[in-house]
Amino acid sequence: MNKNKNQAVKAGRRGRLGLGLLAAALILGSAGAAFAAEKLKPIKLWRSGGFAVGGQVIANPENAGETLSCDHGYMEYFIPWRPRRTSLVMWHSSSPQGWQNRWDGGEGYKDKFLRRDYPVFLWDGPRVGRANWSCEPINYVPSYRDQGNFTAWLFGPLRPQGYPKPGDWYPGVQFPTTNAEAWNQATRARYDEFDTGANIQLQTDAAAIAADSGKLGDSIVYLTNSAGGLRAMVTTTKATKRNIQGIVTYESIGYVFPEGDPEAPPACTDPGPICAFGPIHVPLADFKKLAKLTAIQFVWGDNRPETDRFVIQSRLAAKLINRYGGNARVLVLGRDAKLWGSTHIPFADMDNEQVAGLLDKFLAKNRLDSYAAGRPSWIVE
Repeated sequence: MNKNKNQAVKAGRRGRLGLGLLAAALILGSAGAAFAAEKLKPIKLWRSGGFAVGGQVIANPENAGETLSCDHGYMEYFIPWRPRRTSLVMWHSSSPQGWQNRWDGGEGYKDKFLRRDYPVFLWDGPRVGRANWSCEPINYVPSYRDQGNFTAWLFGPLRPQGYPKPGDWYPGVQFPTTNAEAWNQATRARYDEFDTGANIQLQTDAAAIAADSGKLGDSIVYLTNSAGGLRAMVTTTKATKRNIQGIVTYESIGYVFPEGDPEAPPACTDPGPICAFGPIHVPLADFKKLAKLTAIQFVWGDNRPETDRFVIQSRLAAKLINRYGGNARVLVLGRDAKLWGSTHIPFADMDNEQVAGLLDKFLAKNRLDSYAAGRPSWIVE
């Protein structure tokens, strides 16, 4: 009796185990099928990590033995097993989340270009994200900016009231407009950015130290968005080595111009929010550093008109860079590449694979896609 009972229990366990294995196999099989359908190359990393760079150490005025390490930047890195020579430094305007995922949570630029074997770096400038220790007092006041993001990021022409309604969106916009969770994630994927003239200098000081350090390699291409584009240009004018090879900036809000050039728009020099987006003037010798880069590309979506002051500035900046022997171009995703409905952050759009394909072409055309002779020596073991 006991023997038969034990055998029955064991048989039941085997049956449940078999059903569980079968269910797991079906789940894995369906996931594998989906993975295969996307034809994704596995990501194989040699190593990943992060480090702080730049900044200062200040003493407590009431106790000199107490200090605060502050105003540094933070760089997270991912190095493929067999890396290409060019490092892609992804500089956000809102937060690194835009580089990590598509609006609907699908694959973002970080993984797309790791699959393409490029070393990828995600940058948090001083006082934001993982580099938020400030050397100065900060007073945070909620600014209720969700609806402002809607228009700033070119989801639609007018600010909605509360959650966006179907008629609020641009027709054909590359955002999953019926996905409430996508909207939730998008509105939360933004730092308090400290958009001031002084912050431009603070962030670019740290970024120039990072570029000159050698820890990003000797062939750097900045991928930037919005106000990050201005910062990448200023960083290039400050860097002392020749590690920076290119800039691809998606909807850059702000530009650098040479001092004394009669075509340059008036410089904005106030350290406050009035001059958060330039224009910034630099000495001609520093401006010419932009002309020495292998290539620069200013990318725009199709919902920003040619009359927009920053589109006008991008064309003028390209003209002046090229005057000194540079290679700067303006690319409009809709008209020039037939990619319509792009938001202000096209690398997170639903068609970001096609947008990434344009970056592939840029890197290949400018010979920035070659493989390294071996694993990089510039990452300290």
